[in-house]
Amino acid sequence: MPVQLLGAAEIRALAAELDVTPTKKLGQNFVVDANTVRKIVHVARVVEGERVVEVGPGLGSLTLAILETGALVTAVEIDHRLAARLAATAAGHGVAPGALTVVDADALRVTELPGDPTVLVANLPYNVSVPVLLHFLETFDNLQRGVVMVQSEVGERLAAPPGSKTYGAPSAKAAWYGPWRLAGTVSRQVFWPVPNVDSVLVAFERDAQPRGSEEERRATFRIIDAAFQQRRKMLRQALAATLGGTAGEASEILESAGVAPTARGEELSIDDFVRIARALG
Repeated sequence: MPVQLLGAAEIRALAAELDVTPTKKLGQNFVVDANTVRKIVHVARVVEGERVVEVGPGLGSLTLAILETGALVTAVEIDHRLAARLAATAAGHGVAPGALTVVDADALRVTELPGDPTVLVANLPYNVSVPVLLHFLETFDNLQRGVVMVQSEVGERLAAPPGSKTYGAPSAKAAWYGPWRLAGTVSRQVFWPVPNVDSVLVAFERDAQPRGSEEERRATFRIIDAAFQQRRKMLRQALAATLGGTAGEASEILESAGVAPTARGEELSIDDFVRIARALG
């Protein structure tokens, strides 16, 4: 029996059955268009037998599209009512026993995932999308690639190159793990309720080799935070406290890392930030 996807009327009926009203607090906007969820799965290149983690499955529209490929899904859902209902929805729509595992938890607090998934596919809540992505990439080394649907502004920032107007701390931190790219736009009309913002798909691939140790990652992220907290200042000023206490000391460390003390954070690549962290020792 093939997996049957949810339609708009069925999604509203499920929400009514569970007494669920989509909330801004949880960033809930449910996708009600089958073509859109299939597009996300296609862009993510999900194939039969792969292990996928989905964050915020909601009522299950994207979940069923992933399961339709024959992949195995671990779904992390913070809303207890939605988490409790998801397995029954899957079973009632042709999903084979054992193909779906539901984790009833806050994604930002999850430290273990059943099945060790290698792919992340999600319609991420707008208010926590960057923290969730960084937490999952930091915590789960098995994640090799993914596609997430996020607010356009967030997606553009994640995929932004150094020197662009949207490049910031999230861009640099995300780049620690590998390259990111914009992979498509999503009409706000496919959501219920219709959000006040546009959405995009963002794809990432984890680098084959880690960029550095966990200690180096933490040091690099501290430098990134300091650089962008005062992004209009030259690095010798913005990083003075982080690199020793004075602009002169900061300049020496920056020069030893091959970075101009007069540069600004938005000009630096992740490799530049790593060199500064290593020069700091």
